[in-house]
Amino acid sequence: MVKGLRLVGSVAFVLGFLALIFAGVPWYVSVVDNPQVGGPLPWWFRAAVYLFLGGVAVVLVSVAAEQGLRRREARELDDSAEPTDVLLQNTDRVPGREVTHALGLVEGHTIYAIWLGKDISALVRLILGGELTEYTEMMGKARALARHRMAARARELGADAVLNVRYMTTSVVGTAAELLAYGTAVKLSPPPTSDDPTA
Repeated sequence: MVKGLRLVGSVAFVLGFLALIFAGVPWYVSVVDNPQVGGPLPWWFRAAVYLFLGGVAVVLVSVAAEQGLRRREARELDDSAEPTDVLLQNTDRVPGREVTHALGLVEGHTIYAIWLGKDISALVRLILGGELTEYTEMMGKARALARHRMAARARELGADAVLNVRYMTTSVVGTAAELLAYGTAVKLSPPPTSDDPTA
């Protein structure tokens, strides 16, 4: 529902913007120096303004609602709630166990940003010096989310572990960062028992 609302707002914004730019501006330029043209603005101009402003308002409301849902999800994904049923390793083997099947590459992906207030706060720190804690926190949350999504994908495949786990990050726009976690999902042999002579 939130995505549908945002889509409607985006379409209204674009239609209003295009009408104002390609019809409103030429109309205004042609009548601004003509004293004989007066009276209220034409209906289509007012409609374009309402579409433009209404679209912006709907997009802002839908993004705020989506942020509330994301915050709830992020609270559930703190490091203490790390999934334990899928082992995550940055090595190519698990000591004492053998890889029986490679299930393929699994990825977890997110593009994360902080709100403008934190950006401004980080800019002040950039001038004064010190750790940019706003971005440290942002990247920590992005890593946890990407790792959780990667583990969830491995769980869907029935994996026991994800080996060779790696992270990759790039800047997307402004201070928004893309973070990708990836590795190889595998099935492992059962752990050795204490009465196993080879253990």
